[in-house]
Amino acid sequence: MSLSVVHGTLSTLKSCQADIGTGMDNLTEVAMGLMEAQDDGRGPGIQELEAMMLECAKLDRDINTFVDVVQHVTAEVSVQQPETMFSLSAKVKEQFTEKVARLSNAGVHNHPKIVAFKESINSSFKQANQESSENMEELDEDIAVTQTQVNFTCPLTQVEMVNPVKNKKCSHYYDEAAILNLIQQRHSQKKKCRCPVVGCGNTDVKEADLVPDQMLKRRIQSQKR
Repeated sequence: MSLSVVHGTLSTLKSCQADIGTGMDNLTEVAMGLMEAQDDGRGPGIQELEAMMLECAKLDRDINTFVDVVQHVTAEVSVQQPETMFSLSAKVKEQFTEKVARLSNAGVHNHPKIVAFKESINSSFKQANQESSENMEELDEDIAVTQTQVNFTCPLTQVEMVNPVKNKKCSHYYDEAAILNLIQQRHSQKKKCRCPVVGCGNTDVKEADLVPDQMLKRRIQSQKR
């Protein structure tokens, strides 16, 4: 047994996290579809989906905690003897248990995909209320057209976004893959990532500031259909 086995396991866990993220995106899609079929966004179906989202967020958080503990413990290892690996296992388990016990479930609500889920539901509920008002129908249509022209195109790729994300700091939208690639490039150059929208004063775009916008994603997909 060697540390290479440990690193392989961590890679597998990170792949699981990607699957968890995809599952949370799918849950958000289902919730928004359910919102379109009912009038009250606080119905039991939405509540059950939110509970599932929270469980996924907890699992994602616990995996992050476990990976951090393993990386911290193994970083101190200089001799990869079998007996050393067994002691490492016990040490990882001990530290992981302690860290998880200190974590607050309240923090799970700040998970980016939980925030995006709630914002999507609230937006769907508000939009449904607006569309039910005859006096607002024409105005809503004009707003939708304007937003389509402004938000559907990524400022980086100059093409229609596939997975739009919103920057919480400056409220600008980008395609997720494009902005994450730009952030990675800038960081590899030891530089901060400036918002690519012309005239924006946000000089430090961070991955933590990006929130998936499922409502906008559905509108883009709806336009294609």
